[in-house]
Amino acid sequence: MCTVLGVFALTLIGLFSVYMLWEKAPDVDSKIPTATPAASAGATAEADNGLPFDTERADGVYTILLVGNDQGNGNTDTIMVGKIDTVQHKMDFVSIPRDTLINVNWDVRKINSVYWGSKNSGGNGIDALRNHIKRLTGFDVDCYAVIDLKVFMDTVDALGGVYFDVPQAMDYEDADQNLFIHLSPGYQLLDGNQAMGVVRFRSGYANGDLGRIEMQHNFLKACADQFITLGNIPNISKVVNILAGGLDTNLSSANIAFFLRQAIQCKSEDINF
Repeated sequence: MCTVLGVFALTLIGLFSVYMLWEKAPDVDSKIPTATPAASAGATAEADNGLPFDTERADGVYTILLVGNDQGNGNTDTIMVGKIDTVQHKMDFVSIPRDTLINVNWDVRKINSVYWGSKNSGGNGIDALRNHIKRLTGFDVDCYAVIDLKVFMDTVDALGGVYFDVPQAMDYEDADQNLFIHLSPGYQLLDGNQAMGVVRFRSGYANGDLGRIEMQHNFLKACADQFITLGNIPNISKVVNILAGGLDTNLSSANIAFFLRQAIQCKSEDINF
């Protein structure tokens, strides 16, 4: 029995060592790429420029842009910018509301129209969106990932579903967008399709789209809490394969594996939206 346990332990150590050699942190610039603010009319250079950004990168800190691509109309209604600190093991994300006004030369002057507008004009979508995010935040993100509905649903299913307290009845249908949401309130295990309904539901919130953003944050927090439990560690390889095969991203499979392992090292209270 001791011999069998010893062989098993050595096998696990070997597999973990191979995994650690395979996973890889993204390659990033030593300084953070920042935006140069445009001078406003009548302002002096000194008044407009203000204090310079601290562009020195902290060790082990990365920024990422997460975009949810609505397959129904091509809009990116979910846009989040995150900071991942792999030294302090903390992750913080902030949402940019989809109706944020921007200065563009097409009719729909909202941030959620940039990705699809660029695609329609022969661009790749993400470069234009990153440029607008840079103008809003003052810095360019290191990494990006555009997530479509299928990848989102498959990931939730790979985790075995997500337990979530649905705060209200959610009933909404839109055949044009192939959107059919029917959920009862209460704490329950959501599969991928039901989880998609929770994050896309947008009716009945007193504060409009900000209510939908808050719901998304609550759901993603629940996902993070359940992913970092011991029971979900065996699912890392399955999640990596789904994300690596279905994302529009500048992250490799080894990069995705690196960030997933960082997430597991975080405490629940250190992942914030």
